[in-house]
Amino acid sequence: MATPSITIAGRKISINEEPYVIAELSANHNGKLETAFQIIEAAAKAGADAVKLQTYRPDTITLNSDAEDFIIKGGLWDGRSLYELYEEAHMPWEWHKPLFEHARKIGIPIFSSPFDTTAVDLLEDLNTPAYKIASFEAVDLPLIRYVAATGKPMIISTGMANAEEIQEAITAAREGGCKELAILHCVTGYPAPAEDYNLRTIPDMIERFGLVTGLSDHTLDNTTAIASIVKGASLIEKHFTLNRNGGGPDDSFSLEPADLAALCKDSKTAWKALGEVNYGRKSSEHGNIQFRRSLYFVKDMKAGEVITEDCVRSVRPGFGLAPKELEKVIGAKTSKVVVANTPVSLDSLSL
Repeated sequence: MATPSITIAGRKISINEEPYVIAELSANHNGKLETAFQIIEAAAKAGADAVKLQTYRPDTITLNSDAEDFIIKGGLWDGRSLYELYEEAHMPWEWHKPLFEHARKIGIPIFSSPFDTTAVDLLEDLNTPAYKIASFEAVDLPLIRYVAATGKPMIISTGMANAEEIQEAITAAREGGCKELAILHCVTGYPAPAEDYNLRTIPDMIERFGLVTGLSDHTLDNTTAIASIVKGASLIEKHFTLNRNGGGPDDSFSLEPADLAALCKDSKTAWKALGEVNYGRKSSEHGNIQFRRSLYFVKDMKAGEVITEDCVRSVRPGFGLAPKELEKVIGAKTSKVVVANTPVSLDSLSL
């Protein structure tokens, strides 16, 4: 079976490629276009493979209501109405074109999460190279089909979704025409505790669904994201901000520039360390062969003398016979004069 892969803006993404790191801008613009520009620039400088937006208006994602159903209870946004939160957090639609143009100018791919069909239409006008379906929209099968019909690569986040719901989303994407599909293991806590991530789920997802699989990580540091690479993640998405203390709705659980740079570097190091099954001697070890143990004569001996246990020792360096040959050496005779502190070799023995 071929290794699953997708390609976004010319960059191939698969388990056989370096991890693809997505910097999620989300609401961290805090209402300022200039801040959004700066976040994109910082993501590119940190080495991210792409930056991602969220495309919605409060009226396309919820209703303007203070009824109990629409009030957030508990967590980071306790007591706020959904409409109020999304009014503050949303990315104005007129910003999208300049942000796409700026990202392309500085050379970092940019795409977005649409939350309704009008958002998809906007992003199509901007020739987005890919789409991301947020966890909360993974059950919106009509939206997934609409995105799939664009023919662009799609990434579906699976927070809160069970295996059946994940399969339904995948089926909707395939039926809609999506040829390049990836899924992200996700926990929709903001922030999420590492112990909720159950990263052993990732290899099961890879086997079960046969897709490029990654991690949408809402923990506060990079440990979980780096560990996911070892479990087979090909993509990592993290929220990104200029300042975790910036006061925006997502700032507190987002990475700052130095953290994102570390994630980009360390995730690639982890991927390189995986390598392949290999019991052979590694290139970095060749110079150390001489420091293995081997057999050395520890006294001067004449030709024809019987070698006894007090004549040889297993020591470093490794220029003599291997220590496993000791039983053959003991009781043999020397074939020539030998000098103390010289390696035992086959031509020094009369076997």
